[in-house]
Amino acid sequence: MTTAEAVGAARTTPAWRGGFGRLWTAAVVSKFGDALRTAAMPLLAASLTDDPLLIASVTACGYLPWLLFGLLGGAVADRVDQRRAMWAVDLLRGGLMAAFAVAVALGHASIAVLIAVAFALTALQTLFDNAATALLPSLVPGEALGSANARLQTGQQMAGTFLAGPLVPVLLIAGAAVPYAADAATYLLAALLVASLRGAGPERQPRKAGSTLRAEISEGIRALWRDRALRSLCTATTLCNIGMGALIATLVLHVTGWLDAGNGGYAAVVTAYGAGSVVGGLLARRISERFGRLRGVLLAGAVQTGCLVAMGTVRELWVTAVAMALFGLMGLVWNANQVTLMQERSPDGMLGRISSAFRTLAIAGAPLGALLGGASAAAWGLNTPVLLAAGLFTLAVTSLATQIN
Repeated sequence: MTTAEAVGAARTTPAWRGGFGRLWTAAVVSKFGDALRTAAMPLLAASLTDDPLLIASVTACGYLPWLLFGLLGGAVADRVDQRRAMWAVDLLRGGLMAAFAVAVALGHASIAVLIAVAFALTALQTLFDNAATALLPSLVPGEALGSANARLQTGQQMAGTFLAGPLVPVLLIAGAAVPYAADAATYLLAALLVASLRGAGPERQPRKAGSTLRAEISEGIRALWRDRALRSLCTATTLCNIGMGALIATLVLHVTGWLDAGNGGYAAVVTAYGAGSVVGGLLARRISERFGRLRGVLLAGAVQTGCLVAMGTVRELWVTAVAMALFGLMGLVWNANQVTLMQERSPDGMLGRISSAFRTLAIAGAPLGALLGGASAAAWGLNTPVLLAAGLFTLAVTSLATQIN
């Protein structure tokens, strides 16, 4: 590598020392704990009741707080010191999970408690996630944002898929409460790491006299709407998330029913998706440098559409596994470029609100997609949700393409 190339690489790659390395470690540790909890909680719910609606309600409460508090979380993130907000939230989540672990160990867990815990954790997450998005640009140079986002998402994917997943059965042998106690410990460790960050932090514009949270939320929504690129990307992401909701809610039925591949086949498909996502994190920067951020997202969506069509029309496990690996790869390319575009294009002091408006609209699509997926599978066959997702991805790619060209 020549000196000029080395300088260019340094400019587009975040330094591990200092703030970014600590934030990355905190994010990965926290994701590891979250994955332990999310894998163990459905098993706990199933041991407490055999009512599918009650079990599904635990998952549904993971979406509801985003619809109720997502916009508020973004507005608060723009008002406060993001680092303090993040470590304070993690301390609260750590305490909540520690109390829940004690309740499980003593046999006091119930479906009502599970629902309350899931709701409270996600409500706190609305502030944490928006604050983290707003904090990152102050920790790495602007030209390294794309690489930083890709590394964050890749580390989280690896921790959740390849570390936490296989460990859950081992922890459950030690006791039903152990995964939740481990999750509590990861929150506390992440809080310490974030609290140790130093630096000026992102600049916050002085609040206007008499400004209210409602007015500031509206300002963030208008800023998102006025930016053509972000508005188009938000629309496309919402359409894709409806498709993702249909896919995720019925994937196990697609593999074990339509493909008749059993639980082993389902595990293989999920693993392929995780492996593809990790590779996507390694390639995201190169793809964005080659095609640009918006066109990189467009390419990712087009490839994902083809993957869904293949899954819904070819009745072979290996085709689905390969398609899901490529789908995961391009999904991380989409996500990394999406977050980076928000960070690059948001006006100073408004990133939290723009991020929250974007996320709230996009996340709202997932539960709608899950309902559509279940209904279409019951009405027209177990491969129908995948084809429904392909149609929604086609609409998303088409709408985004018309805005780019």
